[in-house]
Amino acid sequence: MKNVLRIEELAMTAIAIYMMTKLNLQLGWWVYLLLFFAPDISMLGYLINNKIGALTYNLFHHKAIAIAVIALGIITSNQYILLAGLMLFAHASFDRMMGYGLKHITSFNDTHLGMIGKKAASPLK
Repeated sequence: MKNVLRIEELAMTAIAIYMMTKLNLQLGWWVYLLLFFAPDISMLGYLINNKIGALTYNLFHHKAIAIAVIALGIITSNQYILLAGLMLFAHASFDRMMGYGLKHITSFNDTHLGMIGKKAASPLK
């Protein structure tokens, strides 16, 4: 089942990236690459504490927020807002495909998909 979900997330990432190619923006490839990973800046919230870190991370990795930004871009006919929403959606799907989920306030490694990192690899105590 885990692989089926990863394939589903891969498909969502691919569809979002494909939709970006249909936008008529004359941006260099490096801009797209930079924007794709930009939501990870939200991890800086963890420098304050786990609660703020989880809040900022989840804000930029939640697919419903990405869909709302996409809708706003469509409603306003603004391709840059639409690009931002598609980037958020593609990035969130990519992260889920890689096993990174939305964060719980307990720690960065505690996600809705389970534990990640060294704690996930260690045996249960």
